[in-house]
Amino acid sequence: MPLKLVAVTACISGVAHTYMAAERLEKLCAQEKWPVKVETQGALGVENRLTAEDIAQADVVLLIADIMLEESERFNQQRGVQVSIRGFLSDSERVIAAVRKAALSPQQTLIRLE
Repeated sequence: MPLKLVAVTACISGVAHTYMAAERLEKLCAQEKWPVKVETQGALGVENRLTAEDIAQADVVLLIADIMLEESERFNQQRGVQVSIRGFLSDSERVIAAVRKAALSPQQTLIRLE
């Protein structure tokens, strides 16, 4: 059964890596046939903001960030995976494996990867 994901990407400068991570995630989810909606928090501010409904309907929240996210408390009740931008870009397969593991975990489980 396909997983439904939501994600937030954010890097320190808020430019290239924020959008590179979003694009990589969208491609990976397409390969897995997982629907995904990605919010970016970058130099242009918050784009493609996740709604409360988006978050509630997601099986897993993926937080790909090198900075504190705006309104991160929105995700406290969800299953999630947290990883740095570099960690995601360098080993995205490990992150996808963590997403699968999180999907089988109880609500409010957060898996942190280096």
